[in-house]
Amino acid sequence: MQSKSHIYELLQSAGVRPNKRFGQHFLIDLNLMRLLIDTADIKKTDVILEVGCGTGSLTEGITEKAGFCVAVEIDAVLAGIAKSQLAERTNVEIIIDDVLENKFTINPVVIDALNRARASHKGRLLLIGNLPYAAATPLMLNLISGPIAFDAMFVTVQKEVATRMMSCHGSKDYGTLSILLTATGDIDYIRTLKPTVFWPQPQVDSAMISFTPNAEKMSQIKSVETLSAVAGGLLQHRRKMLKSSCKLIEGELGEIKNWPEIFEKCGIDSAQRPDQLDPQQFVAIANLCCESQ
Repeated sequence: MQSKSHIYELLQSAGVRPNKRFGQHFLIDLNLMRLLIDTADIKKTDVILEVGCGTGSLTEGITEKAGFCVAVEIDAVLAGIAKSQLAERTNVEIIIDDVLENKFTINPVVIDALNRARASHKGRLLLIGNLPYAAATPLMLNLISGPIAFDAMFVTVQKEVATRMMSCHGSKDYGTLSILLTATGDIDYIRTLKPTVFWPQPQVDSAMISFTPNAEKMSQIKSVETLSAVAGGLLQHRRKMLKSSCKLIEGELGEIKNWPEIFEKCGIDSAQRPDQLDPQQFVAIANLCCESQ
């Protein structure tokens, strides 16, 4: 793994500086990198997706333990550095691209690489990485809903995002992400990271978190995609009462006309605001929406 001086020298040799457009902040505390890897308890049969691999610092530690690592980096210069640094490792594929094809879809190139890796490595599929701030929320939402089932995620995100992930109903941070994470699995807060452990230093604190899908919770959900659509649609108008906000939902759910019946079957007062509903109430609504479509 790479120290600050090592990363600085690699970038200088390539004639580049950290790119603000991509929100590049390199984790330079080697102990924290080891903490993230050790918490994941990586096995030689596991396949790892790392997003935002940068110069390959964390990737070095991952590939020492994993069966295979698919590392994604949107910056071609950094990806080239990572490829050079990891040239002797045979258990890594570095993809120069955006991990997301769009806000709602994982890049098919990434999916193909993961499927190929899993054909020969039958352990867990894990997301591990220092996630680019802008990509963290849409990436995790997409990984929860598929098309590939992840066994766990161990990531560094902006602390504000971590707060949203763990927020409860009724709070201002409560949203689609916290509903999906709570409804589908178990989330744990590992550690707060101060700006000083990154180079260049960001303006805000970060946090390490883990998320593990829960099979029992997942079995109670008819469609994660519908759950996401219901949560997002209703919370888009979080200050309105449910009986008003449901009329403003667009897309396929906009065709549903029996919202009063759905709320009644769930034992939910339609005079409540959407942000007052807990995750299990959103699951109940989404399951009945599946029957109405």
